[in-house]
Amino acid sequence: MFNIVLLGLTSLFTDIASEMVYPLVPFFLTVRLGASPAVLGMIEGLAESVASLLKVCSGYLSDRLHDRKMLTIVGYACSAVGKLLLALAAGWGMVLGGRVVDRVGKGIRTAPRDALVAESADDGRHGRAFGLHRALDSFGAVIGVSLGYLFFTRYTGDYARVFLWSLVPAGIAVALLFFVREPKPSAGAAGMPPSFRWHVLPRRLRWFLVVTFVFTLGNSSNTFLLLRAKNLGYTPATVILLYLTFNAVYALASYPAGWLSDHIGRKMLLVSGYTFYGAVYLGFGFLHPSQHAVLWGLFALYGLYMGVTDGVEKALVTDLAPSSLRATGIGLHATIVGIGLLPASLVAGQLWEQLGPAAVFYFGGTMGLVAAAGLLLL
Repeated sequence: MFNIVLLGLTSLFTDIASEMVYPLVPFFLTVRLGASPAVLGMIEGLAESVASLLKVCSGYLSDRLHDRKMLTIVGYACSAVGKLLLALAAGWGMVLGGRVVDRVGKGIRTAPRDALVAESADDGRHGRAFGLHRALDSFGAVIGVSLGYLFFTRYTGDYARVFLWSLVPAGIAVALLFFVREPKPSAGAAGMPPSFRWHVLPRRLRWFLVVTFVFTLGNSSNTFLLLRAKNLGYTPATVILLYLTFNAVYALASYPAGWLSDHIGRKMLLVSGYTFYGAVYLGFGFLHPSQHAVLWGLFALYGLYMGVTDGVEKALVTDLAPSSLRATGIGLHATIVGIGLLPASLVAGQLWEQLGPAAVFYFGGTMGLVAAAGLLLL
């Protein structure tokens, strides 16, 4: 439990730093730097996808070296450097560089960190372990968005200063990792893992990864949700508060969802979550500017979807992956999500420009419902 709490606090401080920055990036690009929604989609999709290619590599390397901790430290340090690059950005190319470095850090750290969480939990309690980790991570987002709002309004739109302040919690997060204890590998995980091949993975895990990819094709970057609120007439400061609502619900739902998945199983929770996502995204598509209360409700419901699915997906992959390839399986899942995010965000950017904002959410909602049906049949 010590490791899980410490890793959760690391994620909490990292998310404080990240969420001080993340909701401001679409406005920094489109308002301050004059970039188009298509450029925003390209930056977010490319940054996430390039980073995600590292996740399976980092996971496999972690399995081979039996060293989770050092890769996790390196990954969190890269994310801190990415935020510094954002503070120095004078054009969208530098923003792209900052986002790529930040996401490369996420790519390096995700699989070994999640393997640390899994190996620090008792058998049969992976759901609540990941639920607790995601809850602390999301509470960090709540604090980060709140600080971002305060700094943004206090400094009257000075993006660079907010980006610089985010380096403080990012540094604390890296420092905390040095106190994490590396668990000894289990008997099944000891020794050299087999060479990684797709067919080495259990059949149920392979099919779940395919369904995940289908779902991700409609799950574009969350920046399009923020841009949708701006499109409906909300100021950047109010959009930050909408994003705060999303993160607060996400944080509150994560641990109960993980606990519930340990008792009733992961599958039906995920089917329900994907279906819920489809309905919420369709709601964003049908939304009219006058429906202010509905918009706040949709951001809250989107947070509920994230809380129900995020940690449960990680727990399911942990359950299905062989112990000798645990970090590899976790990394492969994250890689598939990231690879799907590039075409998803590029398509969303083009749909926004060619057919209008609502088309982005009609497409995403439909793909969510297709993925829910696929998982139900699995």
